[in-house]
Amino acid sequence: MAGTEAEIAVPPPGSDSMSSLPARRCTRCRMPATDRWMPGSARCVSVPAGSNGIVRLDIHRRRARLVARHHLAGTASDPAQAAADLVVLHATDPATVFLSVLARCPSASVEDVAKVMYDDRELVRMLAMRRTLFVVPTDLVPVVHNAASLEVADRQRKRLVQQLTTIPTDPELPADVEGWLLSVESSVEQALAERGSATAAQLSADEPRLRTALLPTSGKKWDVKRNITTNVLVMMAAEGRMVRAQPRGSWTSRAHTWEPASSWWPRGIPELPDAKARLVEQYLRRFGPATVADVQWWTGWTLGATRKALAALDTVDVGCGLVMADDIAADEPAAPTAALLPALDPTPMGWKERDWYLPEDSRPLFDRNGNIGPTIWWGGEVIGGWAVRPDGTIATSLLVDRGAAAARAVRDAADALQPRLNGTPVVPSFPTPLEKQLRTA
Repeated sequence: MAGTEAEIAVPPPGSDSMSSLPARRCTRCRMPATDRWMPGSARCVSVPAGSNGIVRLDIHRRRARLVARHHLAGTASDPAQAAADLVVLHATDPATVFLSVLARCPSASVEDVAKVMYDDRELVRMLAMRRTLFVVPTDLVPVVHNAASLEVADRQRKRLVQQLTTIPTDPELPADVEGWLLSVESSVEQALAERGSATAAQLSADEPRLRTALLPTSGKKWDVKRNITTNVLVMMAAEGRMVRAQPRGSWTSRAHTWEPASSWWPRGIPELPDAKARLVEQYLRRFGPATVADVQWWTGWTLGATRKALAALDTVDVGCGLVMADDIAADEPAAPTAALLPALDPTPMGWKERDWYLPEDSRPLFDRNGNIGPTIWWGGEVIGGWAVRPDGTIATSLLVDRGAAAARAVRDAADALQPRLNGTPVVPSFPTPLEKQLRTA
């Protein structure tokens, strides 16, 4: 695969520009507050409407902020900007990455997104927050890696060692399971370095111990014989030792190849002691206002870790959540536009508390586990859902009536997106009632 070496540039932390604001105890984050705002004190303040020119964000301005910052009006100039302005893109479904970009960047094609990811190496797949797969801008890799991926890797390792120790295997393993696993990892790294790029099947052929199987211990349907190949490779990738690269097949394929992390970052991924605070800052600048519950849910951290990260930042409570103290300007609502966002898109998955943009009855949009399907947006709120049929055509359904102009704009958006998919059918990993109904009708 052709490519260029990706350089990691660590984004600077936020600066305090609100040192003169009077502070109050915040009822939302419940962090302690001082009588006066002190520069660098990292306190959340609650400011009355009109005080020092600051206004609380009502639902209309909050939606306007979402539309502007998440490019729901198609304002992203290129795929890299579309991704960076959402912090990360969900990548559990490979198609989501492409569809999220296409919705925000009208000039981009599927090929453009692939080029940014695999040729230019401006975006990379990583297991991170909530043990979820994301596509991350390369300059944000140190932040995400240190703030989220390493903790995920640690949990993955402990879980795998426990399984190998307590579950029967084929073949049987030596007493020193941890030493055996380290030996397997070293062999895999060497094999991948020699190949330069490899599939999981190729690596398991080079290192047969990857085919070690965990044997079933009960008669339950889900308890089946399974090898450890994926467990080991996913863990090593989360540790920053290998990278998910170009897939085999179309842009919707899950059969990706692996490459050594050193081929992407020869000098390694730098350590960042303040990575958690940096990640929360990035989140608040794109998704704020957000409550502590929102931040905790999005990051997947404990409440204590979440509060500690917030305490390192200068934030302001604008009534519906926290924003960075130097980022309180309200976006005025613009003329509404329609946007078709894919399943698990970062925007609808950006907050725990979602009542301010979901319809009153949003059940058709979610599966039983809370995964959201494809959504139709109008003026910063969800008004329906959509699906790609097996023949590549797009079907839509509105759950909320926002008038003839909205319905017409949705049809136009679907008509504009359909030819950009080149007839490729898209089936989400987690089908939702409305998506399945539209796709199979």
